[in-house]
Amino acid sequence: MAEPLATSLPFALLLTLANSFLDSYTYLVRGQVFATAQTGNVVFFALKLSDQQFAAALAHVWPILAFVAGVGLAAHLKSGRMHRHLSHPLRWAIGLQAVVLGVIGLVPPSVASSAVTIPISFVAALQIGLFRSIGDLAYVPIATTGNLMRLVESGYSGFIDNRADSRRATVVYSSLIATFVVGALVGAVSTRLSGTHAIWIPAAVLVVTLVMLLIDDHRHSGDESERLSAGVPSLW
Repeated sequence: MAEPLATSLPFALLLTLANSFLDSYTYLVRGQVFATAQTGNVVFFALKLSDQQFAAALAHVWPILAFVAGVGLAAHLKSGRMHRHLSHPLRWAIGLQAVVLGVIGLVPPSVASSAVTIPISFVAALQIGLFRSIGDLAYVPIATTGNLMRLVESGYSGFIDNRADSRRATVVYSSLIATFVVGALVGAVSTRLSGTHAIWIPAAVLVVTLVMLLIDDHRHSGDESERLSAGVPSLW
């Protein structure tokens, strides 16, 4: 049976592209706050606090708290306790994020930045909490540090220890890091050209991933029906 699209490299690359775009966007036009990469917010919080700029420091705290709440909700969804009420959490997470980003594109820059960065951080964390693997490889779609570490480790194992699976992992992590750079660059250029409306670009990318999910779910449903009619036990 084919691997689910949600754990494929193309899907991960699209999510990475959207997430790195968002951090360029929020930094440039939404108060110089990172919406997805919370490490940057922690550092900026400490810097502002050291300068006794307490209001500016708090602007970096709210996205962190929203991120924590989003990851917590994702953990609850993955536990299966919500399956009776929400049977396709992956679809809903992507769809919700696309809608939130689309609405935020209508919010003028005069509105307080926290009104924008908080919901972005929440939906981004929800997405990240549900999508963090490519096959049997773990990855991070919002930053490069973890992926860079895994790239070096897999490269060493692949080319020094001559392991084919590690060489494949090297290609995966190299692709993720390159896509993250491209997303941040496109985000910066697009935001400088289009201002607050630039966020519609990652929203469109997420719509594409949602359509891909729906098509893939339909395909797997067809495979399931064929197996059941042939008397083959279900693997799903």
